[in-house]
Amino acid sequence: MPDTQKSPILVTGAAGFIGHAVSTRLIERGEAVIGIDNLNDYYDPALKAARLANLEALDGFRFVEMDVSDADGVKTLVQTNHVQRIIHLAAQAGVRYSIENPFAYQKSNLQGHLSLLEASRHAENFQHLVYASSSSVYGDKPMGGEGFTEEEPATDPVSLYAATKRSGELMSQSYAKLYGFPMTGLRFFTVYGPWGRPDMAYFGFTQKILAGESIEVYGEGRMARDFTYIDDIVDGILGALDHPPERHEHRILNIGDSRPVGLMDMITALEDALGLEAEKIMRPMQPGDVTSTYADISKLHALTGYAPKVMLEDGLKRFVSWYRDFYGNLPPQ
Repeated sequence: MPDTQKSPILVTGAAGFIGHAVSTRLIERGEAVIGIDNLNDYYDPALKAARLANLEALDGFRFVEMDVSDADGVKTLVQTNHVQRIIHLAAQAGVRYSIENPFAYQKSNLQGHLSLLEASRHAENFQHLVYASSSSVYGDKPMGGEGFTEEEPATDPVSLYAATKRSGELMSQSYAKLYGFPMTGLRFFTVYGPWGRPDMAYFGFTQKILAGESIEVYGEGRMARDFTYIDDIVDGILGALDHPPERHEHRILNIGDSRPVGLMDMITALEDALGLEAEKIMRPMQPGDVTSTYADISKLHALTGYAPKVMLEDGLKRFVSWYRDFYGNLPPQ
């Protein structure tokens, strides 16, 4: 049972992929959680509704439908519930979506982030704001070599999404100096697993392969990603939450797997998990995409003992098992 003597933890984007997993784990360890989400239709709202139904079945979870850009609403919610810790995951995700919908990123990722900063600075006895940044802030980098480190300048974003995430980091840096409350920004690398986002490549590939359709492989397959399983990501998020920095300190930490995998290798592992071979159509790199991502996670490891455990082959098998259970569209065996 949740410890009702503790103040609740606010999780933004609670009906999202990572928010759902984080909220579940928090409740399992006895925390009370208030989740907010605007339940938009960027991807299938039915998937968000199913995640939310899971959470609402748990003692200790309360949902408030709210957009993080509603600064007054967020501030009031934090103050009236005596919130002292926040995990801010709500954002407009995706790189390609920004080409046609740039102001969605301004509203969610800039105005929304500022709402959480303002709510945190006005909260009584506030302890820690942990928020989601992104590996995309590093820009493009050739495959091979060393992993991205937090000391790299991150001054050359190649997408609007990346630019808004870097802007959130800079806003947080200024608030830490001005108002003193502790903050941790987590630069997420490619997160995958059950209950994931349909706009992610592995998810879309699964849909198409099971439907007998061809898949489009961008960058002609010459790309690599630091795929990180959702359970490992949650370990890192809660580890960071439980180790706040000093007052007036804003820190940035990479959170990934540190074992980048080539796109074609990921597709092979997914084919193995599905027991089906994909028809592949090679396409050039799309605007805003990067060649590779590779996390140096030494700082998070030193702070929390963070050490990802799930290899991609196993993680994709778990995802495929969930997908078949959830959608029920098995091909004949």
